[in-house]
Amino acid sequence: MHPSHPIDVVKTRLQVSGDGGRDYKSLGIGGTVRVVAAEEGVTAFWKGIPAAWMREASYTSLRLGLYSPIKTAMGVDNDSPFIMKFLAGSSAGALGSLVGNPFDVLKTRMMTAEGKEPPSFTQAASGLYNQQGMGGFYRGLEANIMRAMVLNGTKMACYDQIKGAITSSGAVPAGIPTQFCSAFGAGFFMASAVAPFDMVRTKLMNQPPDAKIYSGFVDCFMKIIGNGGPGALYQGFIPIWARFAPTTCLQLVIFEQVKPIFGISG
Repeated sequence: MHPSHPIDVVKTRLQVSGDGGRDYKSLGIGGTVRVVAAEEGVTAFWKGIPAAWMREASYTSLRLGLYSPIKTAMGVDNDSPFIMKFLAGSSAGALGSLVGNPFDVLKTRMMTAEGKEPPSFTQAASGLYNQQGMGGFYRGLEANIMRAMVLNGTKMACYDQIKGAITSSGAVPAGIPTQFCSAFGAGFFMASAVAPFDMVRTKLMNQPPDAKIYSGFVDCFMKIIGNGGPGALYQGFIPIWARFAPTTCLQLVIFEQVKPIFGISG
């Protein structure tokens, strides 16, 4: 999480472009990096890192840890159809998202805060509560749950499916090489599927406290397309993929190593 956080900051700045702040979209990835570094300092690329750590500790732990138990409860095994694996992954993602949403909101707001002195985690949390109450921590919940369901369903189902195909073919040595290749492939499909949902979620979570630009997921989705065409839903895709590729490989390979320690099967 820590090394890939700057990519997340750049991605988020690109996604909120046009919402009353700087037009990062016209700057592109390189221009955004240069402007943020020059005006806010290199440390700006780690804005929101405390909230990101809390998000990973809650959301990511649950969506990975609950996948195997949910598969078992649903009677899903390696030979089950792809859709059943997707449903198990989606369910785990939705539950994790419910717990992690407050930290997601704080992370998004902290990453988009311009200036050399961004609010601390405590300041961001108290400011959000004072301005919007508890409801503020659940802004964008609908979009975030849908994003988590698509993300985790695609990630875990594709991982299982690719790993099964590689294992059957014998094209790659068993163990970590197979796990790495499976995770890399799953990360690409996950990034492709989740980008539109990530865009909508970021827009909803970053709405100013004194204004409601979007009434909900559908309204935000349609306004993004209306203003920038279907391609606007994939704004920030390259940073998304650049972040997902290494984190997905690390998460799933490490997860495979610790599963036997905790007696997790599947």
